Amino acid sequence: MRAGAVLAMCLAAWPALAESVVATRPIRAQTVLTAEDVTLVAAQIDGALTDISAVLGQEARVTIYAGRPVRAADLGPPTMVDRNQIVPLTYRTGGLSITTEGRALARGGVGDVIRVMNLASRTTVSGLIGPDGAVVVGPSY
Repeated sequence: MRAGAVLAMCLAAWPALAESVVATRPIRAQTVLTAEDVTLVAAQIDGALTDISAVLGQEARVTIYAGRPVRAADLGPPTMVDRNQIVPLTYRTGGLSITTEGRALARGGVGDVIRVMNLASRTTVSGLIGPDGAVVVGPSY
């Protein structure tokens, strides 16, 4: 047997090391995660995120207890719009853009679709939260 084959067999016998992101303390829902909230552990935990930078700046959607893995489903973008907040409501189609005020009926972050009540007409519509906090409705959202 050649030396290279022996080396390959030895390397294949070692288990692959993986890291998982876990909470260092109890994290309440609606908390934006910082470096003090999470750490990497040398273990492969099913469903746990493996990149700590993907977790930082995200908002916990559920309570995550200390020592528990942080999963992608537990996180989302930070909230831009709170429930009952007055937001710009913009209808866009083609070159036409109409803006009015609306009341958010749910909370959400950039890219989330929420329901908003148009304050002028009292009509409820669904729209996409933009990076400026405005909710865009219409066929192009």
